[in-house]
Amino acid sequence: MAKIRLKDIDTDPPKDIDKGDTKKKLSKILGELDELQNLLYAEGRHSILIVVQGMDAAGKDGLTRDVFTSMNPQGVNVKPFKEPTPEELSHDFLWRIHQHAPAKGMIEIFNRSHYEDILTTRVHGIIDDHTAKQRMKAINNFEHLLQEHNNTIVLKFYLHISHKEQRSRLEERMEIPQKMWKYNANDFIESKLWQRYMEYYEGAFEHCSDIPWHIIPSDKNWYKSYLVAKTLRDKLHSLNMKYPGMKK
Repeated sequence: MAKIRLKDIDTDPPKDIDKGDTKKKLSKILGELDELQNLLYAEGRHSILIVVQGMDAAGKDGLTRDVFTSMNPQGVNVKPFKEPTPEELSHDFLWRIHQHAPAKGMIEIFNRSHYEDILTTRVHGIIDDHTAKQRMKAINNFEHLLQEHNNTIVLKFYLHISHKEQRSRLEERMEIPQKMWKYNANDFIESKLWQRYMEYYEGAFEHCSDIPWHIIPSDKNWYKSYLVAKTLRDKLHSLNMKYPGMKK
């Protein structure tokens, strides 16, 4: 696909978007999602994989809370991917990922994902460009495998915040008691590597876009949640799902 330049994409909502109206629309969509998720679970023909990527403090946890907690917890799983364990490092990089691919009828949310293995690893020089390109090819094949052999719909979201907004949110974690538990001094170190992260994110968008990315302006949480919820709602509607009849 054409190269995405993140610096050219606004991190704020369009000027004509009203916050109050958008939050009302979000509330209506969440009601629809509750029914659609129940239908997905009952029909058991498709699964949904939600990939959520973004810099530290981009709002990944908040997105999960705002959009997915209104659904039946029996049909939704959240998997946060952190630094690989020694056991995970002894396997191929997708080994730990594939274990959490969604079963039919389920929605699985990856809070960070297999993309960390071509992002953080490149920023810190753990892998070289040749290895990164090999991994990108493997990622495309993996996502095609899920889509073609398990009826898995893969939705990939990058939560696009400005560097200024990120710094503000990180500083809040030192000042607001309810947010102090999220504080990690290393986040400020990573923030200094912003431009390198942007470069490698753009590389991921360019080379792993067989299944397209959704770049979500995320400086305002209410707009971010609305866009993600709407995208998921529209995709579920497009599946034309039906409740199965009584079993005989």
